[in-house]
Amino acid sequence: MKANLLLFLAAGVMSMSACTNNSNKKTEAHTDSDSVAKTVMIPDSTNFQSDIDGKKTGLYVLTNANNVQVAITNYGGRIVSILVPDKDGKLTDVSLGYDKVAGYQQESEPYFGALIGRYGNRIGNAQFVLDGKTYKIPANNNGQSLHGGPKGFHAQVWDAKQVNAYTLELSRVSKDGEEGYPGNLTVKVVYSLTDDNAIKMDYSATTDKATVVNLTNHAYFNLNGEGNGDINDHILTINASKFTPVDANLIPTGELKDVAGTPFDFTKPTAIGERVNADDEQLKLGKGYDHNFVLTNSSTELKQAAKVTGPKTGITLEVLTTEPGIQFYGGNFLDGKLKDCKGGKPYQHRTGFCLETQHFPDSPNKPAFPTTTLKPGVEYKTTTLYKFSVEK
Repeated sequence: MKANLLLFLAAGVMSMSACTNNSNKKTEAHTDSDSVAKTVMIPDSTNFQSDIDGKKTGLYVLTNANNVQVAITNYGGRIVSILVPDKDGKLTDVSLGYDKVAGYQQESEPYFGALIGRYGNRIGNAQFVLDGKTYKIPANNNGQSLHGGPKGFHAQVWDAKQVNAYTLELSRVSKDGEEGYPGNLTVKVVYSLTDDNAIKMDYSATTDKATVVNLTNHAYFNLNGEGNGDINDHILTINASKFTPVDANLIPTGELKDVAGTPFDFTKPTAIGERVNADDEQLKLGKGYDHNFVLTNSSTELKQAAKVTGPKTGITLEVLTTEPGIQFYGGNFLDGKLKDCKGGKPYQHRTGFCLETQHFPDSPNKPAFPTTTLKPGVEYKTTTLYKFSVEK
């Protein structure tokens, strides 16, 4: 890490609170299906310098000793780009997103790379009862509440502090009543890029009134390179023996169902697309995979939750977390209609996947699920790592 810091200082990169300008930074990478080497780059930082709701936005870049690069904007705390080496040593951007901050402000934008809160995933009927009081929150998904509401954490400008070349701190205060949630919630998320090519996300929060909290990141990955075909050929393992079936509104029924004998069994490495079109009620309800998996090791210690490999590049993503669950979403609602994606490419059906570490959806209304209640005097703390390597 000392070598990184010296490199950071010598390069005369920005002051601790300003935006990094990477408009001239270029790195070779595979970006298309015929494996022709093209040049990719972190988006021009000037395209992320804006004023949203009276607060300044920018782009911050983390770099490690292996020249792995992660670009993050403080608008929604979003991961914009992740450049990692493929099996030939060429950097590949594996994160779906936009080249400009304006792209992330589109109403139809599907939470690319975003920090999600106060409550990641869905809450049924857009309400919950806490300490005998019913709280009604925005119904922004077929009568349900999704990802904290339309002005959730993904649509807020976070206060940013770049500590050094490989650490970014984001913080904000979610005021009592924001999107219907009780309590003044003070939140901090620290992104760290390690020298073993892991993006570490440390989440913490405190409140002055009982509330519910379920924070996560909504990064979309394509390990063959963003914009480079669908993800059905990716080989996935999820360390979960059960999942939470859903109803027609994608709200968990409360059952913990065995994955054995179903298309949801990823306990052994399996191609994502191998069973995605199977005649299965749950797949029909989700239009594919969009379900919470109950991790076999439910301890609060850091443990492996999932592993995925892109066969064209050999890039492997390992997800480690302290959380009890992980939402696997297969990009079922991507349809090629999004505008201004990176390089002007449309993201077609199932060209990205998400692995969102979390407590379970609708936990405030499911007493048998692990609790998401946070009370004054208690600190919310979770950690998740997205760790990259190569299988040749």
